[in-house]
Amino acid sequence: MFKREVYLQRRLQLRNSLNSGLVLILGNSESPYNYPSNTYPFRQDSNFLYFFGIDHPGFAGVLDLDEGQDLIFGDDVDMDDIIWMGPQPSVSEQAYNVGVEHTHAFSALSEYLKKAIAKGRKIHFTPPSRGENKLMLESLTGIKASELKASASVELIKAIVKLRNIKDANEIAHLDEIQKVGYLMHTTAMRLASEGAHEQMIAAAVEHVALQHGGQVSFPVILSKRGETLHNHYHNNILTNGDLLLVDCGFESPLHYATDNTRTFAIGGTFSTKQKEIYEIVLAANNAVTAAVKPGLFYKEMHILAARTITKGLKHLGLMKGDIDEAVAAGAHALFMPHGLGHMMGLDVHDMEDMGENYVGYGDELERSTQFGTAYLRLARKLQPGFVLTNEPGIYFIPALIDQWHSQSLHSDFINYDKLKDYRDFGGIRLEDDLLITEHGGRMLGNQRIPVTAEELKAIVGKGF
Repeated sequence: MFKREVYLQRRLQLRNSLNSGLVLILGNSESPYNYPSNTYPFRQDSNFLYFFGIDHPGFAGVLDLDEGQDLIFGDDVDMDDIIWMGPQPSVSEQAYNVGVEHTHAFSALSEYLKKAIAKGRKIHFTPPSRGENKLMLESLTGIKASELKASASVELIKAIVKLRNIKDANEIAHLDEIQKVGYLMHTTAMRLASEGAHEQMIAAAVEHVALQHGGQVSFPVILSKRGETLHNHYHNNILTNGDLLLVDCGFESPLHYATDNTRTFAIGGTFSTKQKEIYEIVLAANNAVTAAVKPGLFYKEMHILAARTITKGLKHLGLMKGDIDEAVAAGAHALFMPHGLGHMMGLDVHDMEDMGENYVGYGDELERSTQFGTAYLRLARKLQPGFVLTNEPGIYFIPALIDQWHSQSLHSDFINYDKLKDYRDFGGIRLEDDLLITEHGGRMLGNQRIPVTAEELKAIVGKGF
């Protein structure tokens, strides 16, 4: 938890961004795994964490925009709770720590909102992502669960996005600090990746690092020698020398901020000639974006820069042909990179995606493309100092996609399908770094880049501890 002044300031900024009514921010409750008392690890709602900071289940926060009051609704533990959980701080103590004076039992929230609704007051809420909160909001507001997304306050969503998109000094310092754990997660995977190793053993070691540092993984670990499957959670392959292993993982800190990095490397430590040629193209795309980012540019421009770099490199290898700009404009490069360049990151690894990706990544300035590949670009908007985002270009050889495009003669003016026959079993390569947009450019988070050059990888892959 940050200092109480941080939460006071955040709520003041939110209040100043809205006109009237009540802002309701529900915290999360415990979620049963298979029966009520056996629950998933608790994860607080990110908006509740951002504005109210309390990392316990069963809370709700309200900002009364008209009265200028902040309220917290929650229940003190009883003796049954103490027996199982031990002593817990009171609601009022936790509220004081985040600068809230007015507290009430959680059961009082329903009557409080009913009175406000009866007076015709606007209840602002964001679209809930959890089933429990959908049912709770339906009960509290009378709006059917199926209609909550459409009834969510666009005014509130835009105000929160505007605040949370800009990371303050406390957040930046914390993100820099936890990048050390992300570094250790990836270098652990590299050291353990050797001939005969089981993918699930490496995935377990990566998650162990996160748990050792008091947090958890920021998303299920993606770790596979079949890297052409973008989000491959299958970990049951045995590694052999010459395999490419793609590792995409991140750390979620005790404050619930995230890291998100990807590295791809060859088992045995040395790329084959074919692997290194593709690898160097992806690395060039990644480095080009890192060097180019700055305030005022649209991140969509960086996506195009990465696509142009990849197309140029693949043309040099004979896998693509024709005019580079025309190929990218037509979307021919998406056969090899069928995803966007990156996304916002912070309290969520895909920051605020639950409120609507277009609000976060596009705003009112841009409309999302419908072109294959570019349509998956999560972040396109104009960059500002304080943005934290991912830079993750990749090249993938997906046999089913190649076959589909080839059968349709799609982009045959730009793609050499005959040459592609030699790459059907290649797999995929992705390289991802986390960037902070600064006043004059951008920089990677943390003080040490995860090994990324062929020489750095050769020195660490499979070397053990």
